[in-house]
Amino acid sequence: MGIGILFIALKYLHIRTSEIGFQPQKALKNVLYGLLLGVCAYMLAYGIEYSIHSMLGNSPSLQLYVTSYSVNGNLGNQTGLLFFAICVIGNIINVVMEEGVFRGLFLKLAEKKYSFLIAVILSSVLFGFWHIAAPLRSFLNAERSFGGTLMMMLMLVVTTGITGVKFCLLTKISGSLWLPMADHFLNNTIINILHISTITDVDELQIVRITISQTVSFIAVLVIFCKNKFYKRETFR
Repeated sequence: MGIGILFIALKYLHIRTSEIGFQPQKALKNVLYGLLLGVCAYMLAYGIEYSIHSMLGNSPSLQLYVTSYSVNGNLGNQTGLLFFAICVIGNIINVVMEEGVFRGLFLKLAEKKYSFLIAVILSSVLFGFWHIAAPLRSFLNAERSFGGTLMMMLMLVVTTGITGVKFCLLTKISGSLWLPMADHFLNNTIINILHISTITDVDELQIVRITISQTVSFIAVLVIFCKNKFYKRETFR
């Protein structure tokens, strides 16, 4: 539905898909760079988490299976190839929609009136609020207190907002959406399929893992962005 609404909006606004970052030039190259960024960041994050568990004597091990991620934790435990395929396809659909809307359409529209910095803030704040549905649902279902819901919402807005800033910078660096889509896809997919099991539980420090990977990759992207002065270039080219 999100992809459908995106294309309806583009048609209404007379904007081509290539004008919001879906141009075919260097698509494969940018996808590979995005996947490499995500793999490197998560290799470090998984390594640190694994080391922490080892030092605590928790006997960690890596487990490969498909789960459905939610703010309440990972749900399910599927090892069939069909579930891996569904996971991959579902995450592709998700990143096409989210990047197309938040980094494509929203940046395109915001930059017509504001600077890139303001456009990034607007896009990333909206991206952060996009993720409050799950804790709100938990509150409405009486599964979480009002105070706990507010704290979870605040955490999600801040963390996903910062991640949204990184995706905006990747869009500016590459001049397209392929780079942020690939990094976004790797981030979502690896959380769904690669888990750290211990003698006490599974993915106990998942939030730590995600925080480490996103912080490291954000700093790396910010350094590249500033060092090469990508802020002087047009966003979509």
